[in-house]
Amino acid sequence: MKIVSYNVNGIRAALNKGFLEWLTTVGPDVICLQEIKANKDQLDLSIFDEAGYSHNYWYSAQKKGYSGVAILSKAKPDHVEYGTGIDYMDFEGRNLRVDFGDVSIMSMYLPSGTNLDRLDFKLKYMSDFKDYTMELRKKRPNLIVLGDYNICHEAIDIHDPVRNKNVSGFLPVEREWIGNFMESGFIDSFRHFNKDPDNYTWWSYRANARNNNKGWRLDYGMVSKPLKNRLKRSVILSEAKHSDHCPILVELEK
Repeated sequence: MKIVSYNVNGIRAALNKGFLEWLTTVGPDVICLQEIKANKDQLDLSIFDEAGYSHNYWYSAQKKGYSGVAILSKAKPDHVEYGTGIDYMDFEGRNLRVDFGDVSIMSMYLPSGTNLDRLDFKLKYMSDFKDYTMELRKKRPNLIVLGDYNICHEAIDIHDPVRNKNVSGFLPVEREWIGNFMESGFIDSFRHFNKDPDNYTWWSYRANARNNNKGWRLDYGMVSKPLKNRLKRSVILSEAKHSDHCPILVELEK
């Protein structure tokens, strides 16, 4: 099972940059999208049907043109779960889950902490989301949470850890949380296979950051520990350029 996650920074903008052609070439079984910035009725869904993703699910924020997640799949899932049931999270369209047999796949878009109010919001979300996943795994132990976590875990995950130590996305409290999240029962699938530096998934549009590879690794495929022996590979697909992020891929043995 090939699963891709991609913060597209606006699905309509990504489509104009060749996203659909790229998707059909890569051909994952499931793709999780974040920051879609669109409502379902603003899209021509027939293009996804024609590309082989007739099962597509959209969970938008109440605020138009903001946030939102989606999941496209080739096969029909057994169950689709929209949101978490936690209202302030669900208002912003940040969580969508599909179940295939004993495996659950979630597209998750964790908030950024661009100012003090949003940082407080992000920290509350982080705490409540960790509790939510711990409860969920009692019923669905084989859980994969893919998406934009808006956090770099270690110094290896950011191009300039010293200058960014007081910037949201690399704050000690955020880094501690993602470490605790993994300790609660998740594997950072990319680091499970790859310990090398200079592997990033987001680059600022400023100062030619992407061409100079001055990036941050903000996107993760977190795989619950019961799935460890089914992990086949996890890679960053940095050649895809439809967004300021690039996609990640996690592959499981079926």
